[in-house]
Amino acid sequence: MKKRMISMFVALVMVCGMLTTLPQTGYAAQTGLQPGTPEQESMLAQPLEDIDGAIHDAIKDNVMPGAVVLVARNGNIVKWDAYGYALRYADDDFTEIDDPVKMQEDTIFDMASISKLFTAISVMQLWDQDYFGLDDPVSDYLPEYDTKEKRDITIQQLLTHTSGEKAGPSKELYEMDGDREELLEYVMEEPLENEPGEAYVYSDINYITLGVLVERLSGEREDAYVQTHILEPLALSDTMYNPPENLKPRIAATEFQPWTDRGMVWGSVHDEKAWALDGVAGHAGVFSSAEDLATFSQMLLNKGSYQGKSIFSKEAFDLMNTNWNEAFPGQNHGLGWDLNQDWYMDILAEEDTLGHTGYTGTSIVVSPKLNTIAILLTNRVHPTRDTVSTNGIRKEVAAKTGSSIYSWNAESLQALVESLQDKGAFSDENTARSLDVHLAAVKRFEETEQTEKVLKHLDGLQNLLEHQRNEGLISDDAYDSLVDGAAYLMGKWRD
Repeated sequence: MKKRMISMFVALVMVCGMLTTLPQTGYAAQTGLQPGTPEQESMLAQPLEDIDGAIHDAIKDNVMPGAVVLVARNGNIVKWDAYGYALRYADDDFTEIDDPVKMQEDTIFDMASISKLFTAISVMQLWDQDYFGLDDPVSDYLPEYDTKEKRDITIQQLLTHTSGEKAGPSKELYEMDGDREELLEYVMEEPLENEPGEAYVYSDINYITLGVLVERLSGEREDAYVQTHILEPLALSDTMYNPPENLKPRIAATEFQPWTDRGMVWGSVHDEKAWALDGVAGHAGVFSSAEDLATFSQMLLNKGSYQGKSIFSKEAFDLMNTNWNEAFPGQNHGLGWDLNQDWYMDILAEEDTLGHTGYTGTSIVVSPKLNTIAILLTNRVHPTRDTVSTNGIRKEVAAKTGSSIYSWNAESLQALVESLQDKGAFSDENTARSLDVHLAAVKRFEETEQTEKVLKHLDGLQNLLEHQRNEGLISDDAYDSLVDGAAYLMGKWRD
């Protein structure tokens, strides 16, 4: 339904011409995401269309039973598609049900660890209101941390996974007696794995604790706080903790869990720790749709505002988009967000590219440099978590999204060469310079619309790249990105 509405409004948007007469980011900040086309945003359609085949192949290979992809640039949604099934199996033996539920563009997914982003923004909203400083000890606000071992842990260390906490609790919370408050106390009293600030360990305990911080300072349970201060201002009607029963037909099923006596988990949080905490925890529990997550992401691109409403300050955004983990190379992390992680962001990865993944098969990439959002939502744990990793398809969706931008013309490919050079993808400056010179020639022939010479020089570029790879002058990933980019640009000129 929503996708058909987008198609109906595309023509109206083009006639009005509003998106070409106003600054794109400012326009999106005031009006919200709009329907668009790749061409409007200087993007090639073919790479985005090729995402379809990649997703279908992944479904065929049992990576996941279904998916939704949404790509937006400059405040315009240029791709929004659903694939496969939201509910397909009855058990972890892959027994197919009689009436599988098809995935829809507005299917609601268990976000898993993408929930941490809602916690992080809640924390930064409270920081905006001067409730605390990022370098303040957590023990100033949570007496459970006022111990010899944990007294010096700061709020910033919890946000960046450098607190010394373990990845998760020692015991399964759902097997323990006690109410939510007692279980939260148990989690916060867990012994540390490292000294504070000495190591990076991705930890659910960090964000469970941050959720408690939000609750203690605001006086509201986290779901109520998020609803009032994030979801309602952004009008995220498909985003929530503990979805009501009437929404179950729209929700993607997750895992068959006989060990929790829940059978097929469908409409209830997948994460066992969050489930034990009544479905509301700082590390997991949020359900959302691709459209809502795109709105959330656009708010980030707008540095904290959307449709004239401020969610948090630009200063808070800048702190969230700063790498606090320079002491731990490769573990770039802002306050809540991954930064510059090419293992799933591919060529969208830059120093300021934000993102996060979720265990259920969700991922989000937000590129301020390209003003682009790439969202992949899957139910890869349906019917079991013991399946093929989704990291390959996450990376491919980001790669195709990046190719649609960088393959627009020779100048865009030059920008890709520059980005890859900054990442150390070439053995020396001469390797990158030779590619740049070659693309400069392509650019001149594009300007004079000499199709044969454009194609000839792009073919030559591919031969040059082959030589550079054979000589060990270029990384395999950079080679793949540039060869694909040249092929897509050649396709544009052949058409």
